[in-house]
Amino acid sequence: MPRLTFIHPDGSRRIVDATVGKSVMEAARANDVRGIRAECGGECACSTCHCYVDTSWIGRLPPAKDDEAGLVEFAWEPKVGSRLTCQLLVTEALDGLILHLPERQL
Repeated sequence: MPRLTFIHPDGSRRIVDATVGKSVMEAARANDVRGIRAECGGECACSTCHCYVDTSWIGRLPPAKDDEAGLVEFAWEPKVGSRLTCQLLVTEALDGLILHLPERQL
């Protein structure tokens, strides 16, 4: 089972087990990760599951599709590595993925 690390703005870490085939957002919500609001429930219709992919992982993820890229623009302080966790599907290759949580979600 892949393990994901969420890093909060204060530097604290939360490591969770994720189910292959589910989204990173679903893993965060199932484990009560603070900072992933996911108001649309994973429909790629808001930006409240926004995170920053650690620089060591950016090139290892599939690129964002147009609908995700458009929504990231509305996230709080988007930057290189900004992704919506609802659009990242868990695979065995994501074992060890590191995600930084923004200070706040809109």
